[in-house]
Amino acid sequence: MNKRLKPTNDFIFQKLFGEKESKNSLISLLNAILKLDKEEELVDLNVIENKQLSKEELTQKTGRLDIRAETRKGVLINIEMQVAEQKYMAQRTLFYFSKLYADTIKAGEEYQKLKKTIMINILDFELLDAGRYHTTFHLYEDQDRNLKLTDDLEIHFIELPVFGRMQRNFSDPLHRWLTFMDDNIQEPELKELINMDKSIREAEDRLEYFSGNPEVRRLYEAREYAKYEWNSMRRESLEQGLEEGRKEGRKEGHKEGREEGREEGREEGREEGRKTALAASVQHMLDKSYAIPEIAELLGLTEKEVRELIVFLSDSDKNAEI
Repeated sequence: MNKRLKPTNDFIFQKLFGEKESKNSLISLLNAILKLDKEEELVDLNVIENKQLSKEELTQKTGRLDIRAETRKGVLINIEMQVAEQKYMAQRTLFYFSKLYADTIKAGEEYQKLKKTIMINILDFELLDAGRYHTTFHLYEDQDRNLKLTDDLEIHFIELPVFGRMQRNFSDPLHRWLTFMDDNIQEPELKELINMDKSIREAEDRLEYFSGNPEVRRLYEAREYAKYEWNSMRRESLEQGLEEGRKEGRKEGHKEGREEGREEGREEGREEGRKTALAASVQHMLDKSYAIPEIAELLGLTEKEVRELIVFLSDSDKNAEI
């Protein structure tokens, strides 16, 4: 028997929920997340042609595999499984949300034609200190929480590690789906879910089919390896950069402290050390042929900040030569 593939693998997640053949599973998952009133629940939607990464891209550290669909009422929904921890996840989410929202109209069309956009991020890491596994955000007035600027923006975060510490309640459809996605689900739990939820049974059947497909399994394993390499490289680069930064920071801090005799000097030294640590991480990844967008993604920086650190490295090398 083939080992069960991980539904949290973004390649498999897209195949389970982002293909036209899996529309019923996607509708069930979205209804569980959105918790709409009974009369408002989704009964149909249009699965938009979702981005497919090439076989080469699947082995790289970056590349988004999100799922897009549109309801009968014209609401755009984007859902993504994010397994790699992102330092600036909130900013990243707003960036992609703004692009999706703007793209719902063509150049020259009126603003009232903009479509409500819902972004759902299922995270395999902890992001917010909310005490809840599922958080939802809209645009509200600061002093009157009943006053919403517009209903066009809706962002969901679902944090799997937080859910993993909770008592499961299978009467809640979202609990059922998130338990299905648990990479370490036990056989009795899985059988219980399959028996009580038709949509989950269909999803598990598709997952079993994919498990026996050699090409799908090969691409799945390539994506798993890319995730492992991502985490390993990020940890290695940060540890190396921090160690070099600590050394440089102590040296600069002591130097500035002696020369100036003020806290400002020590603080400047610490900041210089932090910058040196990041620069060392950038240099380490450049040596391994990482592209600037990949480095920015790994370190949670903007591409502009990465380029500034490269200039900093160049200036440091020139000063060393002098």
